[in-house]
Amino acid sequence: MSGNHRTNVLNDKKSVRRRGRAATIHEVARHAGVSPMTVSRVVNGNSNVRPATRELVMQAVRELDYTPNPAARQLAAAPGMRIALIFTNPSSAYLSELVVGALRGASKSAVQLVIEAWDPADVEAERVAARALARSVSGVILPPPLCESEAVVSELTEAGTPTVAIASGRSHEDVSCVRIDDHQASREMTAHLIALGHRQIGYIQGAPNQTASERRYEGFRAALEEAGIALDAKLVEPGRFTYRSGLDAAERLLARKQRPTAIFASNDDMAAAVVSVAHRRGLDVPRDLSVVGFDDTSAATTVWPELTTIRQPIAAMAESAVDILVRGIRRRERDSKLLIVDHVVAHQLVRRDSVATRKAVSPKRK
Repeated sequence: MSGNHRTNVLNDKKSVRRRGRAATIHEVARHAGVSPMTVSRVVNGNSNVRPATRELVMQAVRELDYTPNPAARQLAAAPGMRIALIFTNPSSAYLSELVVGALRGASKSAVQLVIEAWDPADVEAERVAARALARSVSGVILPPPLCESEAVVSELTEAGTPTVAIASGRSHEDVSCVRIDDHQASREMTAHLIALGHRQIGYIQGAPNQTASERRYEGFRAALEEAGIALDAKLVEPGRFTYRSGLDAAERLLARKQRPTAIFASNDDMAAAVVSVAHRRGLDVPRDLSVVGFDDTSAATTVWPELTTIRQPIAAMAESAVDILVRGIRRRERDSKLLIVDHVVAHQLVRRDSVATRKAVSPKRK
């Protein structure tokens, strides 16, 4: 930034404060030398902005102490409270369940639901977006992976914004949670495969930035250990909760000379990808390969055969998150205390046609 431009920014900052009002997005854009649309993209965490431009905008934001005043005025004028559901989850099936449940909860509570999509950019962009969001809504719902973002959670906590995390693998001290016991659910699924005679079980992990992924993998290992089965690291493949990552992992697992008799993918999108790869290789599911998933989203019943999976009631969890958030906000209005809730929801092992008993292999005749 040139010396003259910086002087203009500082002078305008003083001018804004003398007028007794906050800076506008147009003033930030003018001082950064960009368009208001670019400022909006940076503030909302859009990654489609060059790093040098983002830095100019963020410096102007800091110097002018910019907040989204139009949103704040809208909040003040609204007859009811506004809560936000923020998502970056790549699974459309998972997202649709979230939105349905959150809308149902908002309708019951007579609150306005704001749904925003954030691009997973850099940490500083997340901080700016969370800071702006905290000043425009009464509360926030964070599904994965944003519920794991320390930058987002810390900004919302520091602003005193009531927040509920959905489907995190652990409880939080500063925000409420609605979750299942991922460890126990994964342990039950693995034990189910073992009870059907499977010993060579492949496993596809979830996104490494989510605690639920870790808990599910721990449950898988615990079930193997309890059954006296040694963990074969060669049968464990990384994944990212996406269909594409499931395809890649399945290709590697099924290309092995001694392929697994069953594959446990830690979500339904990846499990559906395993079924696709198996079909392409001429394998019958479940006669040649049993496949199981996790979540019980629509992906579990749009493949053939339909998937045995763990039902995580995502829509009901989102609805509960809205209820917890609204009750917490209203309680805080009465006694100023922030209500922190850790609500563990029951899961269910859903048996469908993608799993079969592993028959004992008969010894070859001499």
